[in-house]
Amino acid sequence: MEHPFRFALIGAAGYIAPRHMKAISETGNLLVAALDRNDNVGIIDSFFPVADFFLEPERFDRHLDKLRRKGEDKIDYVSICSPNYLHDAHIRLALRNDCHAICEKPIVLNPWNVDALKEIEKETGKRIYNILQLRYHPSILKLREEIQNGPADKIYDIDLTYITSRGKWYFMSWKGDVSKSGGIATNIGVHFFDMLIWIFGKPSESILHYARPDIAAGLLILERARVRWFLAIDAETLPQHIKETGRRTYRSITIDGTEIEFSGGFADLHTVTYENILSGGGFGIEDARPSIETVFSIRNAHAVGFSGDYHPILKMFAK
Repeated sequence: MEHPFRFALIGAAGYIAPRHMKAISETGNLLVAALDRNDNVGIIDSFFPVADFFLEPERFDRHLDKLRRKGEDKIDYVSICSPNYLHDAHIRLALRNDCHAICEKPIVLNPWNVDALKEIEKETGKRIYNILQLRYHPSILKLREEIQNGPADKIYDIDLTYITSRGKWYFMSWKGDVSKSGGIATNIGVHFFDMLIWIFGKPSESILHYARPDIAAGLLILERARVRWFLAIDAETLPQHIKETGRRTYRSITIDGTEIEFSGGFADLHTVTYENILSGGGFGIEDARPSIETVFSIRNAHAVGFSGDYHPILKMFAK
């Protein structure tokens, strides 16, 4: 690399921001400016202690514009770790300042936002990349290869279960507001739906069986799979053997009854993602479209109740 790429970051106080700082550092690049409405961002000192920091987006935007006009100091990439409903606006801010955007998932909340951003990409000549790190997970890559090399006409039966317990704070935050987070299927499920669509093909049908603010479950029919899915942040839904260990998260995917092990291997996937983007690869906004359309349809569906082929965990509610 001739010179380090210069990064700015939006959402520096958030949970996921340190993974982006680590990825920028480990790929030999520089974080020169960061933005967050909250000032508990001491984590920056562990990676880029001389980075400029802003509390107001207007001043951050002005700073990027000034650097762009100076030429040699302009920002190359803006990493976006802000709340879901702000991704669209922050991607636009990046492209307006002649920067590529690297955005956390979900890249946007609505399918029509994808269309609008594609137009801005075309106008500016800058790229929008989505963090779809499960596509780089070794176990997922191995599974995709096995499916692609397997019988072309086989339809797989899949159970997806993801329970990640959250406290009362969740519903006091933007995550508990459907208009800001997209609801539970979007907020905690979009990367799993993306991964399954990437492996088993695009959806042809989606049925929502059960929905409340902290739980959603349904059936997704893909080209090569039937996926019964269950997503929850309610600790009461954890399997008993998980509760007994004291763990508060349960992640499981079974294919034709066989468990796919991918509980580990997540630590460095953001760095791998950055390496691919910076070397000319990466996943763009069109790659994200099928999962955005899927969670949008789930969010706007009417739950049909306990009929048909529903996820086994729902039996606890069907009494």
